[in-house]
Amino acid sequence: MSNFRFYSRIAVLLPVTIIGIPLQWLLLRLNLPGRRTVPMLYHRIVCSTLGIRRAVRGAPPRGKAVLILSNHVSWLDICVLSSLAPLSFIAKAEVGTWPVVSLLARLQRTVFIDRTRRTDTARTNGAVAERLQAGDAIVLFAEGTTGDGTRVLPFRSALVGAAREALTSGGARDVVLQPLAITYVRRDGLPVLRGDAPDIAWHGDMELAPHLKGVLSGGAIDVQITWGDPIPFDAATDRKEAARRAEEQVRAHVREALAWGRKI
Repeated sequence: MSNFRFYSRIAVLLPVTIIGIPLQWLLLRLNLPGRRTVPMLYHRIVCSTLGIRRAVRGAPPRGKAVLILSNHVSWLDICVLSSLAPLSFIAKAEVGTWPVVSLLARLQRTVFIDRTRRTDTARTNGAVAERLQAGDAIVLFAEGTTGDGTRVLPFRSALVGAAREALTSGGARDVVLQPLAITYVRRDGLPVLRGDAPDIAWHGDMELAPHLKGVLSGGAIDVQITWGDPIPFDAATDRKEAARRAEEQVRAHVREALAWGRKI
């Protein structure tokens, strides 16, 4: 059964990816509106093919510059979140060197940061600020790494400075920080417990290829996405305090989602 799932899913995703890559490249090249929606449609196909069932609670703010502060569990987060709305991400520079993944990330207009260079934070903040001014929604995985999905690591506040730069440079009149919790609650209808985390979470020194094959071969995944309460942000807002408030919301929502998943 697992082999059938693997090959049947590859048979769907491979041609969709082969068609989608040049299409998205052309849309970006010509700066056409579809450059934002094609990735969303692509990731919806990915989620449907992998049997990822999404339950969404709450709603993101609309009509404002939005920096989304989320926890991070797996490469699956990109597919799940991108299927909801046109989004871009902030990713570590290492991702920009990975075969295929790098290309897909660039086509989704990912902003890369080299965390080994302290000066790169200022450059990244400037790039993100420009995107916020243009009305883009940017996702920052604020833990700075992936976790096991059952707990939330402390949020880093350095890149929250992009929100202030978007305001002080004069291009954005209104910026909000949007907490977002992503929780994988069930696999094959069973609650996801800490011992099951490696089946979904991709963290530590786990190799990508075996994990990718495991997801392609595995059963349905239920994930809950919870939008928290927006945190207003202005030039006087303390970024560390704002990141702390977002972290508290995300941690609470992950805890609630896991408890809900275990009751089903």
